[in-house]
Amino acid sequence: VASAGGHWIQLLRLRPAWLGCDVAFLSTDPSVESMLEGSARFYVVTEANRWEKLKLVKSAAQVALVVLRERPDVVVTTGAAAGYFAVMFGRLLGSKTIWIDSIANADEVSLSGKKAAKFAHVFLTQWPDLERDGRPDYWGSVL
Repeated sequence: VASAGGHWIQLLRLRPAWLGCDVAFLSTDPSVESMLEGSARFYVVTEANRWEKLKLVKSAAQVALVVLRERPDVVVTTGAAAGYFAVMFGRLLGSKTIWIDSIANADEVSLSGKKAAKFAHVFLTQWPDLERDGRPDYWGSVL
């Protein structure tokens, strides 16, 4: 799960880890599906942020429906709002959950990441100086 733009590009860099797996992707821009070259199921949800409360509600409902439909073993996301909802609903349904905060968040963990930390089994930063005792952890960067 990843919002369009940099979040999506970072998620796609992780694709080799899922070779041979049954994978579904979710994003906020229908045009990014072409980057998958038909290799996986793809879902689109409404793009939303903290200033667009009604869109957040709509996006949350859409993500919940996808998670219910897919019943993933693992949810992996690079953010943002759609990723938060996927981690939250995935965790509630028993999925393992991994949040990888965007490399753009060099000074502090993103707001979505801070909220997702409550639900993520694994919570990662891509900046070693943001690693704290416990969470988030730093395992390297995807770029």
